[in-house]
Amino acid sequence: MKLVSSLLAFVFGDRQVQRNLRSLAKYLIVLVAVITVYAVLFHIIMEYAESQRHSWLTGVYWTLTVMSTLGFGDITFHSDLGRAFSIVVLLSGLVLLVIMLPFAFIRYFYAPWLEARLRLRAPREVSDQLAGHVVLCAWDSIAPGLTDELSALGIPWVLLEPDPVRAAQLHGDGVPVLAGEVDSADTYRRAGVERARAVLANCDEVTNTNITLTVREVCATVPVLAVAENGRSVDILELSGATKVLPLKLQLGEQLAGRVNAGRAQTHLIGSFRNLLIAEVPVHNTPLAGKTLRDSKLREICGVNAVAVWDSARLVPARPDLVLGPSTVPVVVGTAEMIAALDEFLCIYDANYNPVLVIGGGRVGRAAARALRQRGVAFTLVEKREEMRPRLEGLADRLVMGDAARREVLDEAGIAEAPSVVITTSDDAVNLYLCIYCRRLNPEARIVCRITHQRNVASMQRAGADLTLSYARLGVEAVLAVLQHRDLVFIGEGVELFTAAVPESLAGQTLAQTAIGARFGLNVIAVAAGDGGQLSPPGPATVLSAGGELYMLGSAAAFRAFRETIAQNNLQ
Repeated sequence: MKLVSSLLAFVFGDRQVQRNLRSLAKYLIVLVAVITVYAVLFHIIMEYAESQRHSWLTGVYWTLTVMSTLGFGDITFHSDLGRAFSIVVLLSGLVLLVIMLPFAFIRYFYAPWLEARLRLRAPREVSDQLAGHVVLCAWDSIAPGLTDELSALGIPWVLLEPDPVRAAQLHGDGVPVLAGEVDSADTYRRAGVERARAVLANCDEVTNTNITLTVREVCATVPVLAVAENGRSVDILELSGATKVLPLKLQLGEQLAGRVNAGRAQTHLIGSFRNLLIAEVPVHNTPLAGKTLRDSKLREICGVNAVAVWDSARLVPARPDLVLGPSTVPVVVGTAEMIAALDEFLCIYDANYNPVLVIGGGRVGRAAARALRQRGVAFTLVEKREEMRPRLEGLADRLVMGDAARREVLDEAGIAEAPSVVITTSDDAVNLYLCIYCRRLNPEARIVCRITHQRNVASMQRAGADLTLSYARLGVEAVLAVLQHRDLVFIGEGVELFTAAVPESLAGQTLAQTAIGARFGLNVIAVAAGDGGQLSPPGPATVLSAGGELYMLGSAAAFRAFRETIAQNNLQ
């Protein structure tokens, strides 16, 4: 009965299906007419050429057996005319019955019916018990990494998919999905938006404006995070009701510019939370080069705590016996006073006042250029598209028009003396080529490179990049910072900031006794007491108190393992 009811609903509920069925019916009428003509001709040829008489049912029977290629052989022609007629019936049967009939049936009935069944399988509403979830409006470059992080943090999420067939496929793959248009208020009601933690409008800017207005029609209080490709769209999205606008390309350019070495040696501030700052420390041409972390005495010099080290674009734990090579960059945590003291210690080293080289004048490149100009850093901008010249003139200290893949262009831009190179194009293959080329032409330069696809991180590291930053990773970090009510901390690819309450089984133990780093690959960078007071950089002898919080750097997989172990009460 269920199958019959679904068929009836399929036939009578869709005008396109009814048109398809009319087309199929027309074909069947033509087929019946052809069979009738062949049956009549069978009788005529049998009577006048073969001197045989057969019933009308026999004529239809013979026609169908020949057209379908069954050919039982019980009724045959012996004359040449009859055999020629049999050939015509056989060939037309191959086309009309064996080829066209199955195709027409599948095209006009079976495939639309299967598609309709798939549409019915797509979830149309979330459970009434679902609350505190994040609603994603598109599966873009940010979504895969973000959903992994949300799952690691135990935050539920649901994806809106306008195509019911695609939604059904995602549902079959175990993805929490809801079929519905992103510009429909009913979709957000069915998504339980009034119970949601946030809505992420991650489509294009025009659609994001529509999404924001539609969500505000349903719920005035739910946070709406809107992605903006263009910085000029920020005001429009805010006016439409967005709680937080994320101009990711602008922020990516600023992050790239913030990681360059220029002028004298100084720390690169990469994030903050509460009273602590996170910074990178350049080692090249400083007394730190060649020393172990223990011998560098960073804690004794200014009080900062080294929590990790960038080594060949990979973040590794800060072991006391780790040797700091010229290309390594320690990541330290400390108060503003501690970071200022470290800058005072570094300021007399690695003085290179030549212009930084920025390759690419797109949105990210222009954002990086504006950030460098704001810092007072001299730079040369290279762009090969001549139509971009009006936008770039006056932005850089020096503008070089040409293809950076050509040696003469890079020489003109000053690659040999540049303290840092910022590669900002959106093509990973081009960035990989430029990274190798720039590293060959200037082995001493710090190369900071943008990537688009996560799969190319390892290749970029092998090409010689000192640091790789991606749009997708920045988007994930920006969303998580808003959800966790903290400032944006963008360390690098595959490294995130996590917070967790001190497990009861660890309360009263020292950080060294917990072996969190050794067991899970997480670096504890700060510890907060249960009274919500100031954060402090921890040392091995730091005692964890009940009700306190741990701030840790690491991968989503490492944090998920940490959470699962806590859930099993097995952290001892």
